[in-house]
Amino acid sequence: MNEMSVMGVMRSIVPITRFNKGEANRIFDEVETSGTKIVMKNNRPACVLMSPGKYESLMEMLSDYVLQEEAESRMAGYDPRESKSQEEVMKDLGITPDELSEIDVELE
Repeated sequence: MNEMSVMGVMRSIVPITRFNKGEANRIFDEVETSGTKIVMKNNRPACVLMSPGKYESLMEMLSDYVLQEEAESRMAGYDPRESKSQEEVMKDLGITPDELSEIDVELE
């Protein structure tokens, strides 16, 4: 939904009867061209239709938000005096730099 105005919301409403009349393809085309649609059943929102790209974008934003909240929570309890350097961690785990150079790692 591009507009958060009353008119924008009204344009996004689709009564379920349009599906019952065989207009699904037309409604899906409207979603593709104009964005999110709210399907009404018995005068209540029954579902929200959106493009797969918009859904994926929203899920990524939600995931990023959850990760940010987790990072902020962890940083709230961060005490630099309890930190170890990479070299100290590797020594504690018995890992040598040569062992790490043999491993291919792909980061996103």
